[in-house]
Amino acid sequence: MNSGSNLFLSRRGFLAVAAGTAMSLPMRPTRASAVDERTLRAAPGQAQLAGPDRAPTPTWAYNDTVPGPVLRLRQGQPVRITVENGLTEDTTVHWHGIRLANAMDGVPGLTQPPIAPAASFIYEFTPPDAGTFWYHPHADSLVQLGRGLAGALIVEEAEPVAFDRDLIWMLQDWRLAADGRIAGGFGSAMDAAMSGRVGNLVTVNGMAPADQGVRAGERVRLRLANAALARMMALRFEGHRPVILAIDGQPCDPHEPEDGRLVLAPAMRVDIALDMQGKPGGRYQVVDDFYDGLAYTLAALAYDQAPPLRVHPPDAPAALPRNPLPEPDLANAVRQEIVLQGGMMGGGKLAGVGGMMGMSGMMGMSMKGMTMPGMNGTPAWAINGVSMTGDGHAGMAPQFTLRRGITCHITMRNETAWWHPMHVHGFSLLLLSRNGAPVPHRQWQDTVLLAPKDTVECAFVADNPGDWMLHCHVADHQMAGLMTVFRVT
Repeated sequence: MNSGSNLFLSRRGFLAVAAGTAMSLPMRPTRASAVDERTLRAAPGQAQLAGPDRAPTPTWAYNDTVPGPVLRLRQGQPVRITVENGLTEDTTVHWHGIRLANAMDGVPGLTQPPIAPAASFIYEFTPPDAGTFWYHPHADSLVQLGRGLAGALIVEEAEPVAFDRDLIWMLQDWRLAADGRIAGGFGSAMDAAMSGRVGNLVTVNGMAPADQGVRAGERVRLRLANAALARMMALRFEGHRPVILAIDGQPCDPHEPEDGRLVLAPAMRVDIALDMQGKPGGRYQVVDDFYDGLAYTLAALAYDQAPPLRVHPPDAPAALPRNPLPEPDLANAVRQEIVLQGGMMGGGKLAGVGGMMGMSGMMGMSMKGMTMPGMNGTPAWAINGVSMTGDGHAGMAPQFTLRRGITCHITMRNETAWWHPMHVHGFSLLLLSRNGAPVPHRQWQDTVLLAPKDTVECAFVADNPGDWMLHCHVADHQMAGLMTVFRVT
């Protein structure tokens, strides 16, 4: 990975209009049923990722845009989305974070047949929760997501929430070759067994880092979504004090982030209230400093010269209206444990994988030659001693089964030397504790980040029947075995 000063190929250009409405899909005339109808087409395209002075990068795109068009839906309004496949391989779409029927979840083989080239599939659901979500493929995930197939999905509250502007920053990470094309080597053993495919260019709404125009005194709702394959992010807003309003689409108690850093793992979203208290004409950097020694400027808040919109800042941000999530009954909960195992650790050694067939063939390790896990298609990771590789397929045996309506108390334990954002399909999890300490602010998440050796306890009500995925959203990790399925009957 390049150093911070060389991380970006260009810093020219202005961020795409981030309010989302300018990028939203046009609505067809509503029918009597008030179903919101949309169409997405996945096909090869091009994007000016590295800046206007560089050759465009061949990508895969939804509706010819990278990221895909912002889908702005309404809470409680049915939607029908036709997905057309213009690729030369199968695809699906997973509506990340949406609590919907299992048949609409987008996992090939497990919940639906894959969408073949030149074919289409109609997804129908009614989003029960307002918030910031996103959509992406769940077929050949590593390649399709890594070539650009991702887009923001915003479900607007039934009653408008007062902000001066509502912005979306869709963050994507690219590994580009010297000629500006997307580098090959997807699924390398090194990426699979370590931190995943971290790139050398980060874009905001499909553009290289640049200025975000703001006005003094305004209050902005900024929706941050990490659509990277593997890059973790920790954002600092120079001269500003962001207040977290929601995590993974679910409102929480408003609070400032610890140490002023907003940590965003792949697949996570954070909504913040950002009061623009800088000086007219000033520029304030937004810096990502997650990786030691590799900090870089993601964007800059560039104030215009206009006088402040307000003489005095508004009162403290009010909490967003809560979504209709069922409250866990912890006193009568069924307990399950998810243990993350495998990967490489410092010095090129295998991390321990307790209970795994002597760790030999299953982890891709030859005791004589010390072959790296993940080579030759062998798994590099496991959950509870079992490796499930790929994107999903028919007949996946569930790790555990829950009776519908029961509360499940899950303990997730990371025995590896690497970070893992664990994403659950179909549900949001109420975080209870991390390493024995209670988690504050009533945080519900569909993607729970576990640092090395972390233990996190969370709970949910199993009110949505079907076979549901639970996997690491570092795409290399998922494809190399860090994935499982549970069943709600």
